[in-house]
Amino acid sequence: MTEPGSQTLASNLTHTGFDRAHLDTTLDAVIRWHDEGFGGIARTPCLHSEPLSQLTGTQIHVKLENLQQTGSFKERGAYARMRALGEDVKARGVVAASAGNHAQGVALHGRRLGAQTRIFMPLGTPTIKVNQTRGLGADVVLEGEDFDAAKQAALAFADQSGAVFVHPFDDPHVLCGQGMIAREMLSIVPDLDTLVIPVGGGGLASGMGLMARRINPDIRLIGVQADLFPSFHNLYHQRKAPVGGVTLAEGIAVREPGTLTRSLLVDLLDEMLVVDEAMIERALNLFLTQMRVLAEGAGAVGLAAVLAHPDLFRGGKTGLVLCGGNIDTRLLSSLLLRDLARSNRLARLRIQLIDVPGQLSGVSRVISEAGGNVTDVAYHKTFSNLPAKVTNIDISLEAQDADHMAAIITALRTAGFTVERADY
Repeated sequence: MTEPGSQTLASNLTHTGFDRAHLDTTLDAVIRWHDEGFGGIARTPCLHSEPLSQLTGTQIHVKLENLQQTGSFKERGAYARMRALGEDVKARGVVAASAGNHAQGVALHGRRLGAQTRIFMPLGTPTIKVNQTRGLGADVVLEGEDFDAAKQAALAFADQSGAVFVHPFDDPHVLCGQGMIAREMLSIVPDLDTLVIPVGGGGLASGMGLMARRINPDIRLIGVQADLFPSFHNLYHQRKAPVGGVTLAEGIAVREPGTLTRSLLVDLLDEMLVVDEAMIERALNLFLTQMRVLAEGAGAVGLAAVLAHPDLFRGGKTGLVLCGGNIDTRLLSSLLLRDLARSNRLARLRIQLIDVPGQLSGVSRVISEAGGNVTDVAYHKTFSNLPAKVTNIDISLEAQDADHMAAIITALRTAGFTVERADY
């Protein structure tokens, strides 16, 4: 069967050094390994979410790649790349550069396949990620101020030692390995009409796109990036938006997509979207509160795209890839509290008190009788422009919802207290 756009795809691949026949052969091999068990990589569930479906107006099915041993889809591509190596090549070892998910995927499957792994990580990589990678059997080298510097060190080591460099995305075996996610999704939910896929370097989206189109040539493929890192979005839409910044979706914060992957994605994708940080944050919180699953920022961009562009998806059957769940616990705590504040279930009130006994207990009594829960109290007497016998007190409190919070504030004012919101 001739796949949609196959002639265009063939012409796009010409300058990459790969041809369509090579990719098809690679995909065939990876499918065979997938049937054989794929190195113990989990066939993660693809779950329907009724709450998210009702919220978005499309039937939402989520592939939970956060349930992989390393918490990310990345080990699929790492396994496929190393499985393709001959024994003599594996004996020379493999090398990679990464500050996160790719590092752990290479380390885990290098150990399982009997290949010594060396991972170059930037100097600022959090200790927990370094220790996790070492715990999977890799020799970790901290070098360079950022990923690009670590990558150059890894490439230099590969040239010197003969070790094989395992690219995180721009490799036919790697991207075909990631493509098994689409194979699993469409075996579980064959009538999905749309896949929404995060795009960083492009390995996940190009691999899933190739596999999905082989199964269903008519399926719609939509890529998503954070709007602070619209590198492929710029290329796809011929724009020149700036690239860079601090994003929740650091896993797809890539300044340049791969040479091979961009050639594939220009033809494969039906649309390329960007989402802002507020929408990524909302999606992350919805996964946690509505599905009880943990997503990292990159794993939440698919849902963010559906939330931001509902008309593109309404009435359909949409597959999302929660591609990873490795998120810093302190960041997660902050995001949850911010979500409570936005929904008015958490607020900080500034209340004026006369400096006489009983005022604070009066405030406490009103809040208690109204059903609120005080979480923090702070006085402001010294640094204040109020009269000497008047003071401000900031009270952080929890309520059941926005209406309940409004009722608490009304009760305080009815009791004679001057109340202002101090959280804006």
